[in-house]
Amino acid sequence: MRQDQDLQSRAHGVPDSALRFIGFLSFFDRYGTPPMLVALSVGTSLSFAQTVQLVASYALFYAIGQPIWGMLSDRFGRLAVLRAALIGAALAAIASILFTNYLPLLIARSISGLMFGALYPTLLTLLGDTRTGVERARGLSDLQVYSSLGTTLATLASGALASYANWRLVFFLPALGCIAALYSLRKSAEPERSRSGFNFRAALRPMNLALYGIVFLEGGLLMGLLTYIVPALQESGVSIGLAGALGCAFAVGVILGARLMRRLVARFSRTWLIGAGGLVLCAAFLPSAFAPYPASYTVTAFLLGATNAIMHSSMQGWATDISPDARATTVSLFVFALFAGASAATYLTADLAQHGGYGQIFGFGLASSLLLVALATGTHALWRRKHPAS
Repeated sequence: MRQDQDLQSRAHGVPDSALRFIGFLSFFDRYGTPPMLVALSVGTSLSFAQTVQLVASYALFYAIGQPIWGMLSDRFGRLAVLRAALIGAALAAIASILFTNYLPLLIARSISGLMFGALYPTLLTLLGDTRTGVERARGLSDLQVYSSLGTTLATLASGALASYANWRLVFFLPALGCIAALYSLRKSAEPERSRSGFNFRAALRPMNLALYGIVFLEGGLLMGLLTYIVPALQESGVSIGLAGALGCAFAVGVILGARLMRRLVARFSRTWLIGAGGLVLCAAFLPSAFAPYPASYTVTAFLLGATNAIMHSSMQGWATDISPDARATTVSLFVFALFAGASAATYLTADLAQHGGYGQIFGFGLASSLLLVALATGTHALWRRKHPAS
């Protein structure tokens, strides 16, 4: 069995273990800083507001870089971009260790966001280049499991490492991880289909634009409103530590949902899976909209994770299929729309959150998720009729 997997990995050009590790690494770095903001402020000359700005700048450059990385990947190849980003991410992480003043640390974290932002979309594009059908869907599910593990470990461990050891460890570990990832790619060859040339117009076809609009809404509901789970738990009387632990129900939902997806993809169409995942999203917001209690918020976190594994992985598969002649650019714009939606939803609901209106926020999520289900399933069904082989 292991021999078959090794042969399969070599056929794909990149070992499966490398794909999973890089997915884990990218999410560990992305979610490692927020839990240690207080410790970072204490250990440096930065105010708490300035440490928050580090996270905001990281996220901004993470999003801004998406279209750029996609175009470079279509022009020069996936592994060329992946290796360049890993080298840049390692150097930026090391720079983050060396500086304690605001401006140089802000620049270092901004570059980190730019570089780490290239990793996950490039992994999605590699899966699109090298796998098809059920095999691709299972690869996406595996990638989600490991990225979710990276998120969970960062959430649980980075604050403790910064508080009880040293905040520099949280930046040092991703630097080591980048070096290890580069080593794991040392024998990997560029997939034959990885250089499609720069074709930005192909990534802006009407159906592509419809996909970006749908994922913008999905990002707002799935990622933007997920931000409020831990604050809502604290508002309901749960301690900070327990709120963080209960919030990890999201990761449990991703992992269990991904295991379920490995079975579902062989039996149901992607349109069906998008619709089913959308209904899980509706169910996620239902308890928190009408019963603002810790158990409700925990169920919401778990079902948001399951939605991520079922609906969002299906949307990712669609993004890798919709424009093979501009795959990396399309996937990067897809990821950009996802983060833009998350930011927009957080911005629009910030006043409600400030006044503890989490029931209203999740009620908004419930109503909007019904719209999302209709748009996503209807649009994918239309696209599928025009591309029956996809």
